[in-house]
Amino acid sequence: MSKKKKGDRRTYIGGQAVLEGVMMRGKTAYATAVRDPEGNIQIESRRLAPSRKRKIISKIPLVRGVVNFVSSLVIGSKILMRSAEVYGDTEQPSKFEKWCEEKLHLNIMSAISVIATVLGVALAIGLFVVLPMFFADLLVDSGNWLKKYSIGYNLIQGGLRLVIFILYIFAISLMKDIRRVFMYHGAEHKTITCFEKGLPLTAENAKSCSRIHDRCGTTFLFLVMAISIVVFSVVNWLLNKYGIYDISNRVLEFLAQFGIKILLLPLVAGLSYEVLKLLAKSDSKILLPIKAPGFALQKLTTREPTDDMLEVAIAAFNRVYDMDENPSLAETDFTVSKTVKKYTEELRQLFVSEGIDESDAEWLVSMKTDIPRSELADSDKMLLPSKVREMDEIAGQRLQGKPLWYILGSTEFYGCEINVDERVLIPRPETELLAEAVVKTVEEGNKILDLCTGSGCIAISVAKNTPKEKKITVTAADISADALALAAENADKNDVSVKFVESDLFSAIKGKFDIIVCNPPYIKHSDMKTLQKEVRDFEPSLALDGGEDGLDFYRRLAKDAPRRLNRGGTLLLECGQGQAQEIVKLLSKFEYTMIMRDYNDVERFIRAVL
Repeated sequence: MSKKKKGDRRTYIGGQAVLEGVMMRGKTAYATAVRDPEGNIQIESRRLAPSRKRKIISKIPLVRGVVNFVSSLVIGSKILMRSAEVYGDTEQPSKFEKWCEEKLHLNIMSAISVIATVLGVALAIGLFVVLPMFFADLLVDSGNWLKKYSIGYNLIQGGLRLVIFILYIFAISLMKDIRRVFMYHGAEHKTITCFEKGLPLTAENAKSCSRIHDRCGTTFLFLVMAISIVVFSVVNWLLNKYGIYDISNRVLEFLAQFGIKILLLPLVAGLSYEVLKLLAKSDSKILLPIKAPGFALQKLTTREPTDDMLEVAIAAFNRVYDMDENPSLAETDFTVSKTVKKYTEELRQLFVSEGIDESDAEWLVSMKTDIPRSELADSDKMLLPSKVREMDEIAGQRLQGKPLWYILGSTEFYGCEINVDERVLIPRPETELLAEAVVKTVEEGNKILDLCTGSGCIAISVAKNTPKEKKITVTAADISADALALAAENADKNDVSVKFVESDLFSAIKGKFDIIVCNPPYIKHSDMKTLQKEVRDFEPSLALDGGEDGLDFYRRLAKDAPRRLNRGGTLLLECGQGQAQEIVKLLSKFEYTMIMRDYNDVERFIRAVL
């Protein structure tokens, strides 16, 4: 065995080219790097489940080769499908695909993948087992020069198998996508060779390395074909000698020979694995003639990669290397393109399973895609990975309890876009009815006061939705300076004129008004702990806590509002469920009161006229 050159190092990491990427597999994990449609490198990594049986099997010659081959085939097929999802078609599904999904509940691409896998196995058996047997039998029938089951017969089968393999590789290499896979195959080899040479893993260093490698699957396939000639020759000779093949029916004889070959494939694969393992351990020139055919075939199955392909292979190698070195390193997932329809449904189901209103999922997607909520269920617009990641991050924050509108930073309220954060309550849909009641009450020249304004949503929407010719003035007050700062930003954002005053209800208010509107804190103090997590942990308690019975602010309003209203002026209030009747009793100084209901037929608003 030759000595290693200084700086050389062996690695147990091996790889596989996939669609627009490379999978690298180590001792404890595997990682796949793929360049997505937006040009970004995505990496999905998985831990290999440790198994005592697997450790034992890995020490048993022949058996370990079969197990590794099957494992690589399963994982490889799975990774190939996953890479296709990442780099998949970002165009809208066809009418046929939609019909299959809606009527048959069938994902046409998944079905095609399964069918393609089955056909691929059948094609491989047909090309590399059945076809060589068929042609060899034809040659036997063509004259007496070739005896069936002789060494020449088996050599011809092996030669035909090799010729068919080479022609097959040449044929598929004419396909653009396959050529790119072969280029990624070259990138995989160059990356591993670069590491084994002790060079820093960069595209520039890897580019100068060979794309031929001792542990390549192509060499393994050549060894399978070569060793199968020896194994099948010996087995065929023995079976023929003892009359096993002495069957009068040629079809049955053919099937018997075919069946035995299939049964012997695991033995051939096991032997090939052991030979490949031994050859890979040595760089001796004495072994070069044995390695040479496999190396020659690698010239067909690899191509010179581009720098960006080398970057992908290096990313996969680095990730699996780090995972082998650091057992605590977490797994990662691809972000794949999805239709708006599919993403919305998946998010709705996730939110419902976590006790979150499914409407939040619809609002999230609608706001980030500019598609109306009513159209989400039918939208086949494709979301690229960057958009999916963006929405996934928002969904993650929502799952942790943070209110959606704080995450998005703004919400719609009665025709206005209102910025919101933890300084203010998030405007509720029913409060739009309160703002609408103010607009319907407004008369020319009215002075309007909005108490406990918070985000300023009521004051701003009233100023924006009231015709300018009415020439109203709007004042908004709140005890929180932080809330007023945000409310002022919202007024500028919606291009309306509102005067803001820092005041505890009427304490800093001067003058009288024609309309006073207020949505004060009305949650009972004892109920604060029972509020939903997103309300309890994120929204300001100052804007929620209404005292022992939730009516503290209404008592103050009932006492002071009459002195701040012009004769015939109107007080409009929002209240909690079950509070309206008690509040009406407090408004004894007013000549007229009425209760109004919200969208859910709950007594929610009170109009009091002085």
